[in-house]
Amino acid sequence: MIDSLYVAWRYLSFNWARSLTLVACVTLIAFLPLSLQLLLDESERQLVSRAESTPLLVGAKGSALDLVMNSLYFGKTVPELISMAAVDRVAEDDLAMPIPLYVRFRARGFPIIGTNLDYFEFRRLRLAAGRSLVLLGECVLGARAAEELGLGPGDPLLSSPETLFDLAGVYPLKMRVAGVLAPTHGPDDLAVFVDLKTTWVIQGLVHGHADLSAVTDPTLVMERSAGKVTATAKVAQYTEITAENIDTFHFHGSPDSYPITAVIALPRDEKAGAILRGRYIGTANSSESQQIQVPGTIVGELLATVFRVKSILDAVILVVAIATLLALTLVFALSLRLRQREIQTIFKLGCSRSTIARLLGAEIAIVLLVSAALTGLLLAVVMHYQEPLVRAIFIH
Repeated sequence: MIDSLYVAWRYLSFNWARSLTLVACVTLIAFLPLSLQLLLDESERQLVSRAESTPLLVGAKGSALDLVMNSLYFGKTVPELISMAAVDRVAEDDLAMPIPLYVRFRARGFPIIGTNLDYFEFRRLRLAAGRSLVLLGECVLGARAAEELGLGPGDPLLSSPETLFDLAGVYPLKMRVAGVLAPTHGPDDLAVFVDLKTTWVIQGLVHGHADLSAVTDPTLVMERSAGKVTATAKVAQYTEITAENIDTFHFHGSPDSYPITAVIALPRDEKAGAILRGRYIGTANSSESQQIQVPGTIVGELLATVFRVKSILDAVILVVAIATLLALTLVFALSLRLRQREIQTIFKLGCSRSTIARLLGAEIAIVLLVSAALTGLLLAVVMHYQEPLVRAIFIH
């Protein structure tokens, strides 16, 4: 048998182009469905585990899928905004504990998540380095975000403008990293967590100004009267919050009107959750501007669609696999006809038909073994990078 394998290997090596083509075809037939199944299993794990751990989600009326993907997986599609008044509505009568979210801005490609400290307890996020959020303008990085950005406690991080040319004059905010979270192997690893007020600073709703009492530049001061100084629009807003200027930051208008993207509602019990849902989905209130969703239901519908698409892909891959196998069979059959002189020579040397069968079987075995090894190597790569691949393909 070893002799047959050696002769078969020498033949395949001599006809390397045909051999590589056969190996590539067999590898693709095996790799495509297996890798797709791996990615779908990982996507189901990521989506379902996070959705099922989130009881209820409140947001503006519109696409429920966009709301869930933005709030749970920090997708780039931003749903319609709601106000902070929605938080008080969820907490009314002590039916549920509200956790506000403002997922809109980014820092060097990573989502900035405006929330409060209840979110860290809810998601069971632990610090691996540094401390939690304390001051305005601080941020806490997810494990992978910190690794890819190369940042740690005490380092600065600049928020990214929403557009290249910001006509509103809202400048990027230079935040200070307060801490780094331990890995969770989920979307939180890729996030930049800040206080809600910090997101409003990024948006320009909360800002501070320089002390104009000693400024004499007429282009900066419009009017002085009774100890009050009226500034012109030329006064620059701070783009970094420090110990010296933090007291100058202030709100314009009522904080209840400030925007957020969603509210995670954690009901006291099943009955409280049902009552809370009834307030939003009651048929009598046709003017309702907000929606309440069960993320597990929305993600289940999404996965049902994904797996319907997968069944179609499986059917296509099966047809292609059958066609490829038939083509490989034809290649081997034509190869036998072209190798008749070789086979006759082997007969004349005294070899039996079983020897020829072993030689051909050895060729097929080598092709299959090499293809299996390549398939295993490619699947190992997919398994190693399946988490970011799922986020890029299915969740992103």
